[in-house]
Amino acid sequence: MTAMKQLPANPLSINLTFEHERLWWQTDDEDHMPERWSVSADVAVTRCAPKNRHVADFSLVIADLHRERNLLDAPDLGDWAMEFIAETLIDPAQGKLHPDLDDKITPGVARMVIVRHVVLTPPWQGHGLGGALLAGALRALAPGARLAVARVSPLDFLSSSPDKISAELASIRFGALLERIGFKQWREVHFVDLQHPQLLDARMEMFEQYENIYEI
Repeated sequence: MTAMKQLPANPLSINLTFEHERLWWQTDDEDHMPERWSVSADVAVTRCAPKNRHVADFSLVIADLHRERNLLDAPDLGDWAMEFIAETLIDPAQGKLHPDLDDKITPGVARMVIVRHVVLTPPWQGHGLGGALLAGALRALAPGARLAVARVSPLDFLSSSPDKISAELASIRFGALLERIGFKQWREVHFVDLQHPQLLDARMEMFEQYENIYEI
């Protein structure tokens, strides 16, 4: 039996559910910035055993580059993202990025998606789905943002790893996942243009791999 047939269900039937979280009293335009988004990847119960239907979780935050950051943003963005924005944003009034980074990104809405958390459940790991699903989630947010950024550091895996070596290996795998879908490194942070064709290519690779194996 091949690895592809060992999947709990057809990966092309995975749904992404987006949930935007904010406090009930945050009703003004700037009250809910940065925006917190949770993305859940799941297969319908009718297509998969209930215990395996949950595939992955992604935690994303959208930062508006037109506004200056303050300490109230830190819990949502994370210290590294705060520092990255401070180093790259040269004009908060217009949302302009450092020229060296700006030249690498398609013009668009002055907002940035920060990838905070990516976890696949054990039954779905090891099949290359993480990158494709993250690419799908980022493309869904592309109309409202210009780029996405993520940090690749063993520090982010220490709490979920048995030791430092395991955390280091996990960070290497995460970096490889990001680079497969178009992320590149800039100033110790990985970034991707949300119009990058590799985000779409990740989807097509899944189609080509599985469309003749499962019924959609």
